[in-house]
Amino acid sequence: MKRFRFVSCVLVCLAAMTVVVCAADMSIGTWKLNLAKSKYDPANLAPKSQTVKNEAAGDGVKQVADTVDSTGKAVHTEYNAKYDGKDYAVTGDPNRDTVALKKIDDYNFEFANAKGGKAMTKGKVVYSKDGKTRTLTTSGVNAQGQKVTNITVFDKQ
Repeated sequence: MKRFRFVSCVLVCLAAMTVVVCAADMSIGTWKLNLAKSKYDPANLAPKSQTVKNEAAGDGVKQVADTVDSTGKAVHTEYNAKYDGKDYAVTGDPNRDTVALKKIDDYNFEFANAKGGKAMTKGKVVYSKDGKTRTLTTSGVNAQGQKVTNITVFDKQ
């Protein structure tokens, strides 16, 4: 009976720790681009749609994004990155091949994107306190050398 209580207690504690760890990363979940609330400059580069799925990956995040770009082309990108400010490989994105993430606090993150070792865009990700909205402020240049300044808003699914 004592062994059963001990094992039960350990399982409950592990379950509680898992919930706390997952809850601390506001990015975890599926996010859908809200075009009506987003602003793109240049406006003609706004995608038609985008869905981003973030999963916990150790002390970082795995991100998978499916986008229909401004021309109607489907783009699938992926990366696994830690929140340590170091560069991690990005696959499938024509505007970047690395991303660096830094966690400021539970609701604020910074990112920097590069292509071929050259800095492209950087910005900030802010999660609402209720966890329902994700806002990215991005500035820099795209792969074609065009200046971009975007505010993209995502709704949690």
